[in-house]
Amino acid sequence: MQVEVLTDEDGLKGAWFAATIIEPSGEDKYLIEYKTLTNDDDTEFLREVIRACNIRPCPPEIIVVDGFKVWDAVDAYYNEGWWVGVIAKVLINSNYEVNFIEYDEKTTFNQADLRPHQDWLNGKWVVP
Repeated sequence: MQVEVLTDEDGLKGAWFAATIIEPSGEDKYLIEYKTLTNDDDTEFLREVIRACNIRPCPPEIIVVDGFKVWDAVDAYYNEGWWVGVIAKVLINSNYEVNFIEYDEKTTFNQADLRPHQDWLNGKWVVP
């Protein structure tokens, strides 16, 4: 099953990473394999046991026709995962300055690396 996983690791906290559930691993836990994170010597994808509360289905694709606006909540693909941010500035050529409030950091992204932010609540996807 293809999913996204929230990690608690330092430097990655708050990001969602694509993964595959391999098998159940105890009560409310699953062994997963990341699709983008590798082990220390980059020879294989990282596997980890994750609590069920930190696993969600992959969000449905929302096509953005007219671009984003300032203050739109987005997920930005950065460092192999999806990070929650807010559009701080609309730039030229479909580029945006995204503010990661939790980290007090701003970075520029092309629209191709952004998606509208969605929350998984009570078994349904919700756009804030």
